[in-house]
Parts: sequence; C-alpha cells; structure tokens
Amino acid sequence: MTAGWAVLWFIVTLMFLVFIHEMGHFITAKWRGVKVLEFGIGMPPRIWGKQRGETIYSLNWIPIGGFCKMMGEEDPSEPGSLASKDPWSRLLVLSAGSLVMLIFPLIVFPVIYMVPHDVVVGGEDITVRYVEENTPAYHAGILEGDLILEINGEVVRTYDDMSEVIGSAIGSEITMLIERESVQIELTMLARSEDQRPAGQGAVGIGLYYQTVFTESESYAPWTAVYKGAQLYGDSIVAMRDGVIAAFRREIPLDVGGVVAGGQITTEIAETGEWRDLALWAGLLSFNLGLVNLLPIPALDGGRIVFVLIEMARRGKRVSPKTEGKIHLAGFIMLIGFILVITYQDIERIISGKSLLP
Repeated sequence: MTAGWAVLWFIVTLMFLVFIHEMGHFITAKWRGVKVLEFGIGMPPRIWGKQRGETIYSLNWIPIGGFCKMMGEEDPSEPGSLASKDPWSRLLVLSAGSLVMLIFPLIVFPVIYMVPHDVVVGGEDITVRYVEENTPAYHAGILEGDLILEINGEVVRTYDDMSEVIGSAIGSEITMLIERESVQIELTMLARSEDQRPAGQGAVGIGLYYQTVFTESESYAPWTAVYKGAQLYGDSIVAMRDGVIAAFRREIPLDVGGVVAGGQITTEIAETGEWRDLALWAGLLSFNLGLVNLLPIPALDGGRIVFVLIEMARRGKRVSPKTEGKIHLAGFIMLIGFILVITYQDIERIISGKSLLP
C-alpha cells in the first residue's frame, strides 16, 4: 500500500470511528427523549443537509470529526434538552459514544483471527532489527543488522531457541556470537531479569527479525476467534497500562501524538505490514480515542460527565449552566491549543525522519 492510500485509509477509518461514536450519542439521546438538532459527519461548513423530523442530517467539508448536536446540553430549562433529563440518562447519553469505541475492538479483533491469514512459524538467520538505548545490548556494542549465531556457545536458529537460552541465564552475563560484515564477533552482556528492566523491554534490549521467513495459512472458528480476540483486547490494555506507568517513571519517553501522528503510524504500518496490522491498529485507535474522550477534561464527554457526578454527589444541586458553559469554553480553548502544539510536534517528527514504530 502506498503512502497516499495509507493516509486515505486512515481518514476513512477515523471518519468511521467518529461516526460510531456520534451514533452512540444519537441512539441513546433518541432513546432517552433528548431532542437532537443535528447529526453531522465532518466539521462545518456544510456540504449537504436534510431535515427529517426534528433532526438535520449533514455532511460537512472538513473530513475530521463529527458531531451530535443536542438541545440544551447545559440548560435544563428547555423542554427536551439533555440537561432536563435525570442524571442517569445524561450519564448514559454522554458516555455512550466512548463506550461504543471501547467495544468496537471486541468486534474487529475476532475478525482478525477468523479470516485466513499467513502466520510466521519459523525462519532462518535471526537478525537485529533495532537496539534500545542504554540497554545491555547497546553497551555491549550490538548494532542494527547484526546476525546472531550463538548464545553461550549454543547455536540459535529460532526465536524460541533464543528465549530458551537467554531465559536459562537470566540475571547473569551471556556471551553472544554475532556476524557483522562477514566477520564473527563475541560480545558479552547482562541478561536482565524483569525487575532490572523497563516495562516493554526484553532481557538484553533488542528487536529481531528473520531474514528468511517461513509462514503457513491459519484461521480459527468463530468461537475460538472471539476468545482470542478478547485475549488480545486484554493484552492490549495491559500493555497500554504498563507503557503509561513506565513513561511516568521516566523509564521510556512519553510520546503523545495527534491526528498527524495517527496518519504517520498508519503509513508506516501499511509500508511494513499487512491488512491484519491495519485492522489491529484501527481497533487500538478506537480504544485510545474512546478512553481519551472519557478523561475528565472540560469540553470532552468526560468533562461533562464530571458535572453530572458532582450534581449526584450534591444530591441534585447543579453547577449553574452559565458557570459550566464557561468552564467548557475555557477547556475547549485549551484543548485547541494543545492540539496545535501536538500537531506541530508531529509535523516536526515527520520532517526529522523519526519513526513512531520500533
């Protein structure tokens, strides 16, 4: 897939995720009797619009984002407004969009396993793809492109061979025989235990690939695919949690990206991966966006949910609509500023040629 098609795929995917997010708001709003003024895909100015009943359905020029405009999101005095509904109804409507996005990967991930696909079952010539900085391999002098021949005198031909040999020497030094430009070199390094290394890093801090890959076609029955999809969902959550913890501990850099970074990642996956990698990325993107939107930040759904929770804690006493509106406006302005800063950083990263993938 070319970069142009990858960017188009990313835009279509993002628009679809926005659509299901806003559809979650729309369906629950209609269900709870909230008047929906407009359901729009893309951001204004408007290309096309048609009114059916109380709602205008529109398609807009800016192909990023979308909206479900409900009556009176902060003012309870308007009949049929969101703010006039009971707290539980408002919580349902406000959280529905993000909940749909959090559920979406549970639909996509099983499909990844059901559709026949090639899986790597082995290979030849284990080669170093990358070396993490400040790791045992980095300090020992391992370089990208080195061919790994032996570890502690034992020939390693597969990843399992490496895992077995290194695993038996955890906590002690290992000797790795590598080949670089037809010259064999012995290097010594520590095989770190889990408590000696940052989350997400291996025992010595390298990424690998086979120069020659052996594959076979594989697919799973629906019930097995659902189970494996749920496992992948859980593993993704754990990996994300560990990454956040490691970033706050300053064990790894905290990389925050926006829409431009999303497009860059999609392009890189399209250049090196296959449709399954793109489908996996779509599921992860949906989960991330759903989670971010639930953060207690004014102007986001999570920020609006906070005001409903405050009302419930105060036994029905609301923050005034005027005050809430001002807080959301201030949050929106800060959010736009943050997006501009992140976008600048994303563009700078692309210009400098840095990758977001290991």
